[in-house]
Amino acid sequence: MRLGEVCQGINYQIIQGSMDTPITGVCYDSRKVEPGNLFVCVVGEKTDGHLFAQQAVQSGAAAVMGERIIDLSPPTALIVTANTRAGLSKAAANYYGHPSKSLRVVGVTGTNGKTTTTHLIQAILHEHQRRTGIMGTLYARLGNTSKDYGHTTPESVDIQEFFKLLKDNGADYAVMEVSSHALDLKRVDDIDFDVTVLTNLTQDHLDYHQTMEMYREAKLKLFKMMAKKPDSFCVINGDDPSAKYFTQACQVSYYTYGITSSVDVQAKKIHSTLKGTEFEVVHENQAFAIEMKLIGGFSVYNALAAIAFALAEKIPVPTIQAALAKIEGVAGRFEQVNLGQNFTVVVDYAHTPDGLENILKTGRQLVQNRLITVFGCGGDRDKTKRPLMGKIAGQYSNFCIVTSDNPRTEDPQAIIDDILVGLNQVETSRYAVIPDRGEAIRHAISIAKEGDLVIIAGKGHETYQLVMDQVLDFDDRLVAAQMIKEKMQLCS
Repeated sequence: MRLGEVCQGINYQIIQGSMDTPITGVCYDSRKVEPGNLFVCVVGEKTDGHLFAQQAVQSGAAAVMGERIIDLSPPTALIVTANTRAGLSKAAANYYGHPSKSLRVVGVTGTNGKTTTTHLIQAILHEHQRRTGIMGTLYARLGNTSKDYGHTTPESVDIQEFFKLLKDNGADYAVMEVSSHALDLKRVDDIDFDVTVLTNLTQDHLDYHQTMEMYREAKLKLFKMMAKKPDSFCVINGDDPSAKYFTQACQVSYYTYGITSSVDVQAKKIHSTLKGTEFEVVHENQAFAIEMKLIGGFSVYNALAAIAFALAEKIPVPTIQAALAKIEGVAGRFEQVNLGQNFTVVVDYAHTPDGLENILKTGRQLVQNRLITVFGCGGDRDKTKRPLMGKIAGQYSNFCIVTSDNPRTEDPQAIIDDILVGLNQVETSRYAVIPDRGEAIRHAISIAKEGDLVIIAGKGHETYQLVMDQVLDFDDRLVAAQMIKEKMQLCS
């Protein structure tokens, strides 16, 4: 493919070289440049791709796209555009042949529930005999082929590469999580979305977006960018306070779901235990039962989002029922660690005020004895949510253990101090501070008695802990399992 073809649709200026230059790929990471690549200088939060343009040329880049003129030696094809992130998105789509146009693409956005909802949609489509790729926090996967791009929504080049893989392997659908960062940073600008889903909108990422209004606007972009096609539609949580903003932004048909509001797809007669959940779905003039192994009211909302999608997609009700009955759960989402002990241990990814409240409220409803919560907050992220999460934990828990999450470059004790501001607002709160996360989990399990529920929140599926510039091996599930095993050996 020639440089001119790769840059089709981009508003650019050719500074030097030829638009007939052959291009073998599009790259934004100078460490991964291969001979013949177009290197795109992306300006990030921590570094500037323009600083690595010369390194990319030395590695064989045939052309460079930047936002300013750069001295390159030897002289290399150079084009300048106003926004290289927008340019990267367009160039990637052009290079890979706009694969999203050959797939039915479902984008799921929201503060919480994206990962579970995408997996539930994928499960229903699999039961419906549709070959489906999935992309999100856990992985990008089609069948046994899996990639880890390191972000909930990867960079535009990675998305287009994965969609090309889906197209080449006969996939019918692509179901992906769409983060607010990705929308703001133009990673999904050149994806042809057929369906968009909103799970909810609650406080998160204010370190990046600054205000809830700006956060909401980033999410709304997904609904505004949808092409007007006869078979396109949106699915929106009608119980969410922001629902009206999203229904007003829709330029195609939309379907609402919920529990408390007047919606298109509603859940009634909900009954949940630590073994699973049953409820009735009411849609138009029909009602049908759902039984699933997922637990809690938040799981009902995630299931409703998937059910609303499936009903709008004209998938038969028995197919929906069978798919949801089969799914065992999603990694790190209210995932139980069960070695036969007489108390329950749950690991969950909840790392926002709303997410933590959802799982603790569920825990409070299901626990037979005490609710013990282990949690912390991430460093270099929205500091305003720390006291909010502390207060929520104090309100719902019988006992809290405040610990370190992923402190990154912050002092773990400073993060904990922010959390304690909220915990101390609850007169009845009882807590301990144990900064070492492994020791915090050990203490929670050591004090757990028959009928207790221990919830370890914040990291869920993660197999690492980020401390300064180190990536340490750490998996809440493995640590909890080891502590349970040790306790059971001591008691035998």
